[in-house]
Amino acid sequence: MNTLAKATAAFSVRFESLFVPGRALVFPCDERGRVDLDRLPDRARNNYLFARAMVGKDYAAPSVMPLSA
Repeated sequence: MNTLAKATAAFSVRFESLFVPGRALVFPCDERGRVDLDRLPDRARNNYLFARAMVGKDYAAPSVMPLSA
């Protein structure tokens, strides 16, 4: 298992909606916020790319958070 895959289980990157409180898109990532696109299912990959493209329009800048145990 590579380093990114090991770290992926411990963190998530969260894109909060700018218009709907509590709505967000969340994806597994490493401690630096890097998402392994090859490991995401197609739908999740498309949602991630959409959220990234819509930062400042529909979503706030992403935040990286450790997953609670």
